[in-house]
Amino acid sequence: MYSQRIYLDNNATTELDPSVLEAMLKELKGPPANPSSVHSFGIDARKLLTSARKTVADFFHAKPEEVTFTSGGTESLNLLLRGLKPKSHLLTTRLEHSAIHETLKSLDLDVTYLPVGTKGAPTPAQIESAIRPDTKGILLSYSNGETGVKIDLTAIAQIAREKNVPLFIDAVSAIGKERLDLPKGVSALALSAHKFHGPKGVGALLLRSPHKPSPLLTGGAQELNLRAGTENLAGIIGLAKAIELLQEKQPSITEHLLFLRNRFEKGLFDSLPDIAINGEGPRIANASNIAFFGVDGESLLLHLDLNHIAASHGSACASGSLEPSRILLEMGIDRKRARSSIRFSFSRMNRVEEIDRAVQIISTLVKKLRKISA
Repeated sequence: MYSQRIYLDNNATTELDPSVLEAMLKELKGPPANPSSVHSFGIDARKLLTSARKTVADFFHAKPEEVTFTSGGTESLNLLLRGLKPKSHLLTTRLEHSAIHETLKSLDLDVTYLPVGTKGAPTPAQIESAIRPDTKGILLSYSNGETGVKIDLTAIAQIAREKNVPLFIDAVSAIGKERLDLPKGVSALALSAHKFHGPKGVGALLLRSPHKPSPLLTGGAQELNLRAGTENLAGIIGLAKAIELLQEKQPSITEHLLFLRNRFEKGLFDSLPDIAINGEGPRIANASNIAFFGVDGESLLLHLDLNHIAASHGSACASGSLEPSRILLEMGIDRKRARSSIRFSFSRMNRVEEIDRAVQIISTLVKKLRKISA
């Protein structure tokens, strides 16, 4: 039954790559070993941990000591934010993931929220004009998890470097979709393995800057004294293997994703009137957030699921809410359009025939629902 379904919700999570599973199983079936132990079992485990850290560091042209393994994007971002001193001035937007948006509500920080219109991302000029002498950080998503709209990372990093302001990048929804080279102005980057065909429950935080946060978890010296507790070695090995695959295949993956997305959007626009893409700025390769005017998004999602197509109404972390997407509303999109919008996100596992079948089913369902609501 699984093979008959069409999974177009890859910004929520991705299918585990078989070679990643194989690498993890080798560790899980191996001898008991704690990387902190001094005996030979522990030494062997520590070598695996060191190798995985180097793999991640090399991918981003960073140093191994700049890589801290975490449980995922949410923990990495919390570690960053909670490391800022009270009253620190931070630049961000209201379009960020809830791990940022909600955490900021509980912290005593001086936050400037940059206005973001229908383009879906702040401009370098906006950021430069908002920087103050006391600004302690800029925190932005490289690509928005709902619309896929990207920031101009190169220009923003140059501004951050010239102004000597740390730039923190949430790259959770970007890794695996296109090659992400980190300019020198980037001070920190958060990622999560399950977004690029790795395991759930493991991520990493790259810390390049002098900004060293206080650990959220104490009681041990693991992860460069930033995260106490025995390491999830199998998960970390899985993350490193997923990164290795990107190192080998990223250009062809990006090409495939762009082909699928463009074919999908062209198919829908050729079949349906009164639809529009949300987010006018440049987008990452795999995301398509589409408004189907005259259709209730929740109803369309239900009918898609009944027809074995998985998509979403927004971030998976906000699932269960009947409210329209916070992200779309913050972009200035009206509630009616936001409620009619669906996010489709693709992965390298998707096939062309799935895309064509999805276009056919979606078009049929939208026409049917419009007739019912007319």
